[in-house]
Order: sequence, then structure tokens, then C-alpha cells
Amino acid sequence: MLTLTSPVKTWAHEVRAWVKLATLCLWTVALLRVDGIWLAGAVVLVLILAASGGRVFFAQWLAMLRPLWPFAVVIVLWQVWLGAPMAAWPILARLGAAVGLANAVTMTTELAEIIALLTRITRPLARLGLNPKVFGLSVALVIRFVPVMLQRYDQIVLAFRARSPRRPGWRILMPVLLAALDDADRVAEALRARGGAG
Repeated sequence: MLTLTSPVKTWAHEVRAWVKLATLCLWTVALLRVDGIWLAGAVVLVLILAASGGRVFFAQWLAMLRPLWPFAVVIVLWQVWLGAPMAAWPILARLGAAVGLANAVTMTTELAEIIALLTRITRPLARLGLNPKVFGLSVALVIRFVPVMLQRYDQIVLAFRARSPRRPGWRILMPVLLAALDDADRVAEALRARGGAG
């Protein structure tokens, strides 16, 4: 499968995985408590952090934000319908700043590091019946599937445009959903063939 980890090496690649994930958790909580100029500053800070990785890294980072646009449209339309279009700005700013930093973390952290860290953190939960390896593998599969689904989405859009002059829009929703289910089924078969997750 494809990976979210950027091949462009930056200073953030040298930071330990637990430091980046802990920072991301604190950052997300802090975003819920700030507003106004502080929220705008948070957005600018994320942009500066992403840009510090260089032009190629920044372009990749921006591309990773592309799946947010449908949510942004829904949020704006909903706030317009409620008669408070300006209320969409704080929501979009928090969403962009949180997802933006999360993307930067996944782009600069090896998947093996994330799995090892999550397995270590959830080890005490084994007493409650949770298998730490299964939890770590589940998170890894979600992270791995994001670029795969983005690539599959692009392929379906191109196939639709080759057959119709109309915009894809909602018409490709079902093919994308079926493709996701098909990929999930193939991964499940591969895991079963290798003895499962643990």
C-alpha cells in the first residue's frame, strides 16, 4: 500500500514519535479553548511549521488537506442556512489547524514508530481483554488506507470524466464506497491468510 510518510526529510523526522503525538493531543485540546486572534495565530503557526519542511513537503502537505473541502462546504452551507455565515470561520479554522498538524505528524513519523508507541501505551489494557497488537494494527491500517482511498477516488473521477461531460459530484459516491469495501475485504483476506493479527 501507499504511505502517508513523506520521503522528503525534515527536522520533524528527527523528533521522537511520542513527543509529536503528545503535542498533537495537547494542540487539539488547546484549539477548543482559543478564539479570535489566538485561533488565527494557531492556523498561521501550522502553516509555518508545514512550510519549514521546504517547498516539496509543503505541497504534499497541502494536497493532504484536499479531502477536507466537502466538510468545509457542508459547514459553510449549514451556517449560511442558520443565518450566521461568519460562525463557520472558527469551525473551519479549528478543523484545518487540527487536521493540518495531524497530517504533519503522520508525514514525518514512520508507521512502525506509531504502531510500536500505540502498542506500548495500550499494553495495560490487555487485562481488560484488548489486544494491544490488534489496536496498533487497526490504527496503522486506517493511516495506510487514507492515501490508497485518495488514489482510488482520483481514478474513479478520471474514469467518470472519460465517460461523461458532467461533473462527477454525488454520482461517484457509491463507486467510491464500494471500492473502499472491496479493499477492506481484500485486506481482511490477506490478514486471515497470514494467521490474523495476533
